[in-house]
Amino acid sequence: MEGNEVEEKIVGDLDWDGLHRPRIYYAVATTFCGLFLSVLDGSICNVALPSIARELGVSSSDSIWIVNAFQLVIMMTILPFASMGERWGYKQVYLRGVIVFTIGSLFCALSHNLSLLVISRVFQGFGAAMIMSVNTSLIKLVYPKRRLGEGVGLNATVVAIASVAGPTLAAGILSVASWPWLFAINVPVGVVTFFMGRRYLPDNAVRVLGHRFNWKEALLNAATFGLFIGCVEAYSHDVPVTWVLGGIVSFVIIGTFYVRMQLRERYPMLPFDLLKIPIFSMSVVTSILSFTAQMLSLVAMPFYWQPLSIMMLLARGC
Repeated sequence: MEGNEVEEKIVGDLDWDGLHRPRIYYAVATTFCGLFLSVLDGSICNVALPSIARELGVSSSDSIWIVNAFQLVIMMTILPFASMGERWGYKQVYLRGVIVFTIGSLFCALSHNLSLLVISRVFQGFGAAMIMSVNTSLIKLVYPKRRLGEGVGLNATVVAIASVAGPTLAAGILSVASWPWLFAINVPVGVVTFFMGRRYLPDNAVRVLGHRFNWKEALLNAATFGLFIGCVEAYSHDVPVTWVLGGIVSFVIIGTFYVRMQLRERYPMLPFDLLKIPIFSMSVVTSILSFTAQMLSLVAMPFYWQPLSIMMLLARGC
């Protein structure tokens, strides 16, 4: 048989209903730790961007790549990693994500110039994408069905706390230590999370045999989202117009091909057909606008507030 017509067979425990005490507590703590770290590092260095830019001798516009590199990699790879979790196991993808994220955090702490720091953030972003992509699926495996709503709610609470705690925690660390410690604190937590996950997280209860990972689909997904953000970044950094137009044309061609492929797939990475449901499409648009506004403010505000704080301190001194 060809393509998606390969014979598929569902195997496993179809009656799986979560974990039981006390293992469920350790499993929940493990998923929360990994998720907290990956979300936290999306905002923890924002407050430090002016200080990092000054210490590394780079411009404010270039220092934005410390944040952009991390977020861009997550956006490009989160769907492929979720698909990997379905095929190869959520636990396996999660644990490897913790390893990659922890090593990336160590590299970030040891970086002494912008290029190394951005590359380390890219590496760290791959780990965060692996963690985020399978986190909700692990919640479904860990919690009994009757408590699944509670698990999803707690998961969302962890995301909200991590997003809010990032700037505050960064300010506390920077008041007593230098910026590399913003990343170094992830290392011990990552090591503990890995060993807890290896022991307490469950494997996939159900697998679909014959359902293979589509590498071409994954590459097209990454290229589509990467070109979209890349074009925006290129325009904002005064890249020649011909390059920007070339990127836009490439984005339209690859994006069109990717969407058409997804509409034909039985198990698409990005199910566009769900956008036909009004409440779903409205929720997606609202979520995108909300997170866009949040990230814009988190990245931009430190550059505005730091000079203001200095002026206020000078005024008090006078």
